Amino acid sequence: MASALTLDWLSRLLAFDTTSRNSNLALVAAVEAFFFARGVTFERVDNVPEGKASLIATIGPRDGAGIILSGHTDTVPVEGQDWTVPPFAMTERDGRLYGRGACDMKGFLAVCLGLVPQMQARRLAKPIHLTLSYDEEVGCLGVRPLLAHMIAAGYRAEGCIVGEPTSMQVVVAHKAKHALEASITGRGGHSSRSPELANAVEAAALLSARIVDLADRLAREGRRDPLYDIPHSTAHVGVIAGGSAVNIVPEHARVEWEVRALPEDDIDALVAEVEAYARDVLEPRLKARAPESAIKIARMSSIPGLATAADAPITTLAKRWAGRNDHAKVAYGTEAGLFDGLAGIPTVVCGPGSIAQAHQPDEYVELSQIDACEAFVQRVIDHCAA
Repeated sequence: MASALTLDWLSRLLAFDTTSRNSNLALVAAVEAFFFARGVTFERVDNVPEGKASLIATIGPRDGAGIILSGHTDTVPVEGQDWTVPPFAMTERDGRLYGRGACDMKGFLAVCLGLVPQMQARRLAKPIHLTLSYDEEVGCLGVRPLLAHMIAAGYRAEGCIVGEPTSMQVVVAHKAKHALEASITGRGGHSSRSPELANAVEAAALLSARIVDLADRLAREGRRDPLYDIPHSTAHVGVIAGGSAVNIVPEHARVEWEVRALPEDDIDALVAEVEAYARDVLEPRLKARAPESAIKIARMSSIPGLATAADAPITTLAKRWAGRNDHAKVAYGTEAGLFDGLAGIPTVVCGPGSIAQAHQPDEYVELSQIDACEAFVQRVIDHCAA
């Protein structure tokens, strides 16, 4: 049965509207007050211009390599979604706890905070570090300065658990992702003169078709890993914007696109194929009609992949703590690849709730999942107390 303190923390966390566009400082202050009252050592890593911050708290000895339990505080928006419960309050119904972030991923944070008294009572031999980040949903932005601080301050860990919703299954790998924007400038004018002009929307369409060709090739003959639900690397066009009227040749257009690659694939090489097509084929075609034409491709965000071995010590430990022997790989990205890649900390993903509920209206986490997560963290405590 989920502890009263865990449920109280989930109710409090859900009440903060920490949609990524907003500050998370009110939530951070509430957690800091809790840590201060209990004598928990913590540090804040501020992002002053954005009005946001990350936290790292340590229960147990500061020296030595322990376990990191990590989660992000931000959520996706609720606008345009048909909610039947208040999104920024906890509603309990039929064994489910509803609210924006209940699944992704304030449920995990609530469990970690709710079990702090148990961590303190055990007089840990190894530290448990709790890390809370911001702006995961818009490119894993907040965890980067947090990790830079941890490296500079000499934090060490034998492993990290990122508590994204996995239904408490241990996830050992996820794909890398690059999200990019192509800004296309041509020469506009009256459509009766179209052969003399440089149509930016037509170039955007051709660029999009090249990305679709890449996606088709990856699906048809790309590397396969059957542990992923989508077993190959992917490419995708999300936004095409440009033009104002059918009788006006558009001067500007924009394409937002992404590549998600298996950790074993070279994601930079896949992106470079599209960039080369834009540079060597499309841009010269535009410039032949209008020398001022240009195609500029910029990276919007990037998340490294994760590839932790199935027999790695952190994987074995996490399976023991989860009480199951299986593991999985997922197509969505997390902060785990940064803990592993930037900080060299062996990392897996394991947390309460199903990814199918993440980002959905009436987002919820099952009470049984909170119970399972509490049992998991209690085993982490046992490990660090041994």
